[in-house]
Amino acid sequence: MNMKLFAPLDIRGVELKNRIVMSPMCMYSCEDESGRVTDFHKVHYASRAAGQVGLIVVEATAVSPEGRISVNDLGLWDDGHVDGLRELVGLIRSFGSKAGIQIAHAGRKSTVPGTIIAPSAIAFNDKSPVPVEMDADRIRDTREKFVQAAVRAARAGFDVIEIHAAHGYLIHEFLSPLSNRSEDEYGGSAANRFRFLGEIIEGVRSVWQGPLFVRISASDYHPEGLSVEDVLYFVGEMKRRGVDLIDCSSGGLLPVAPPGVGPGYQVAFSSRIRRETGILTGTVGMIADPWQAETILSSEQADLVFLGRELLRDPYWPRRAAKELGVVIEPPRQYQRGWV
Repeated sequence: MNMKLFAPLDIRGVELKNRIVMSPMCMYSCEDESGRVTDFHKVHYASRAAGQVGLIVVEATAVSPEGRISVNDLGLWDDGHVDGLRELVGLIRSFGSKAGIQIAHAGRKSTVPGTIIAPSAIAFNDKSPVPVEMDADRIRDTREKFVQAAVRAARAGFDVIEIHAAHGYLIHEFLSPLSNRSEDEYGGSAANRFRFLGEIIEGVRSVWQGPLFVRISASDYHPEGLSVEDVLYFVGEMKRRGVDLIDCSSGGLLPVAPPGVGPGYQVAFSSRIRRETGILTGTVGMIADPWQAETILSSEQADLVFLGRELLRDPYWPRRAAKELGVVIEPPRQYQRGWV
């Protein structure tokens, strides 16, 4: 039987050997607050590549110091970050995996000391500081920082860039009417609220020719927030600007848990976006069972399956999945004697 989970996928000339993706997950492990790669990152990501994950997406990596979620986040705001990331890419690719990086700005959810910024001066919760509302200069400067981060990602040798526009961080804050009360050209209508992300995509596309993903929150789980219908409009605009794949998540804008959390609870978002826009999609969210992952792909509800916590538990999940699905995959040569 041909299993879609282990079928290759070509995206803009980059071939993934299978449809298994390590979802970007912040590790908060830059011990000296420099944003540089540590030994932990090298072991953490390379071990999943040795486990035969097709695409490793490195955690949310800040485009500016104030854009970090925490002071221990990885960074891509300085040329000094490139060498460590280049070494990390080499380790990932040495096992036949492709390397991606998620570029991000935390916006009002940043916990770093000093000024934090957002489209409107609305705190994330009652324990969070009120952010400074971004003026035209700050918007322009932040947009350019995303572009320069993409330039550095290219220099480091990444195969894929993902723009983080989900989970209540800065770009999502612009997209949602719950967090964007601006009365200028970046607020109000859906077209205006999309403008910031649209300009970032255009800027990144001007310096990056490889596969470009965007992670979105397909619902705010609030009657006045974003719904999948709103997001369908945004996705159409992203596709028109050259985005290749939508990584479909949800929630994060408000300090409440999404309802109905369980295995595959976000698959319906991926399925609908894929069906109605024709763009490639990835799905994420408590996917652990190999047959569930295979069913999602074979029923064309997504093109990639992003695994988070399951790959923290088991770096060699692709091996287990292959055994359960009756597929033979090649291990690293050093592991051949114990792979079967």
